[in-house]
Amino acid sequence: MTDTEVKAPKIEFPQTDYPIKVISDTGVGNKDTIIAIVLKHATINDERIDERQSSNGKYTTIQLHIVATDQDQLYNINSDLRASGIVHMVL
Repeated sequence: MTDTEVKAPKIEFPQTDYPIKVISDTGVGNKDTIIAIVLKHATINDERIDERQSSNGKYTTIQLHIVATDQDQLYNINSDLRASGIVHMVL
């Protein structure tokens, strides 16, 4: 790797306040579905759940803060959320 190439930042685990942003369709029960999926893999800080709708109301962004233990956990959360059919993007 040359000096001009950019390396992805390394995450040091565990992270006790790791943010996850989920962009999904707006719909009744979607927030609960997203939270249930994440809870299968991690502990969520209930005091740090934020929800915002897009200007046209079609999409909802939910930001959660979790205890992240390793890269596999983050991969599994991402995979399960995207497999739900209501999630468009996980950041």
